[in-house]
Amino acid sequence: MYIAVPAEILGIILPLLLGVAFLVLAERKVMAFVQRRKGPDVVGSFGLLQPLADGLKLILKEPISPSSANFSLFRMAPVATFMLSLVARAVVPFDYGMVLSDSNIGLLYLFAISSLGVYGIITAGWSLYSKYAFLGALRSAAQMVSYEVSIGLILITVLICVGPRNSSEIVMAQKQIWSGIPLFPVLVMFFISRLAETNRAPFDLPEAEAESVAGYNVEYSSMGSALFFLGEYANMILMSGPCTSLSPGGWPPILDLPIFKRIPGSIWFSIKVILFLFLYIWVRAAFPRYRYDQLMGLGRKVFLPLSLARVVAVSGVSVTFPWLP
Repeated sequence: MYIAVPAEILGIILPLLLGVAFLVLAERKVMAFVQRRKGPDVVGSFGLLQPLADGLKLILKEPISPSSANFSLFRMAPVATFMLSLVARAVVPFDYGMVLSDSNIGLLYLFAISSLGVYGIITAGWSLYSKYAFLGALRSAAQMVSYEVSIGLILITVLICVGPRNSSEIVMAQKQIWSGIPLFPVLVMFFISRLAETNRAPFDLPEAEAESVAGYNVEYSSMGSALFFLGEYANMILMSGPCTSLSPGGWPPILDLPIFKRIPGSIWFSIKVILFLFLYIWVRAAFPRYRYDQLMGLGRKVFLPLSLARVVAVSGVSVTFPWLP
């Protein structure tokens, strides 16, 4: 028991760290292809060793702390942000039985851990005693909190359809039809809300070059900056997991054919996660950045009423027509 649990934890964390490293490379390659560039191709064959070179460079850089900063909070903020993206993986099922904790409150746990990410950003901005970093932290916190309400209502909509179950049972409930088909508008709103929640383009206003001097992490260097960077990409992988479980059926194959059933469920799950990650990268390459008032208006004036109306509509249909699957 005491040996198996650490082995399972390492089996979750190590692939995530490798995935983060090569997701950065994949993003640079895809964006280079969209923009008709080569991308990184010097370090190793086809640039495959570029993530290792970038990591080594960040490790060897000198960590610089502002003289006016609160040192303990300044060092704690990036570690907390990165650790939260790791502990949330405990309730994401990769295959039937391949989950660290398959609890009935798995979605609530995932939502709670995701909401705690705002504390790392606020701590980073406040600990520097810099008005520029603090302004960037406040904007990021307002953005994340605004879209968390819509995400919660969207999760309620899915739970109304499949029932209060754990993550594995939610996936198994989609054997007849993926929940992303009848709830496709909800899936689109969930994906866009996750873009805003993870501060990804076109909602990357807290870290925009011309806005608030690079945002809350303006004074971070070396591994402090790297942990914020890794936390963002780890959150991308993390949030692609619930998107896969809630909409395209999780680990079961796309088609119910014997040749597809020979492929392990974890491979199917990884393929679907990679498709969502490609959408993250494609959106960054294709769409311009929103203004801050447009970003907040989209969350409060569009997504919040639509997600609330969807909860009322889905609950009304499920009560009126109980024979529906």
